[in-house]
Amino acid sequence: MNNSSTIPPPEPSGEAIRRQALVEAAELLAKVLDTTVRIPGTSLYLGLDPLIGLIPGIGDVLANLIGTVILGMAARLEVPRIVITRMSLNLLINGVIGAIPILGDLFSVWFRSNSRNADLLRQAATQATRRTHYDWTYVVVIIGGTVVLLLGLVAFVLWMAISLWSRFAGMQ
Repeated sequence: MNNSSTIPPPEPSGEAIRRQALVEAAELLAKVLDTTVRIPGTSLYLGLDPLIGLIPGIGDVLANLIGTVILGMAARLEVPRIVITRMSLNLLINGVIGAIPILGDLFSVWFRSNSRNADLLRQAATQATRRTHYDWTYVVVIIGGTVVLLLGLVAFVLWMAISLWSRFAGMQ
């Protein structure tokens, strides 16, 4: 039998406890917003986000404002800016698509932007060095896709305007 005593692990510092508390608070808020109640007979969970989103006019704005609390926690924890950018894009995607009546609320149930953001926050706050290559790729793809979509929309509107103008000009 070895008489040497084992050295207990060091006690976490006040800063580590504060960081852990913020991460846990973000995860709790995400759970309330995205996965509070299981829909009977399915494997789907429903939270306050899609329910608040049903309020006409301001529901999606309110749900996203509540979700920005997780962004504030990320800023307090000084996670990399690219991670905060990615979290912001998750909220933007949820807010824009969520504004579509009924379909947007179904999207919110599936997309779970707050849970995604809480996961990103935990990864960024608990790893000493976090690779952000995936985050940069995500941001570039979303922004690039949005630019392509907007350019396509502008081209379509111009084509429609020219087509309509040609018809009316040819009728005179």
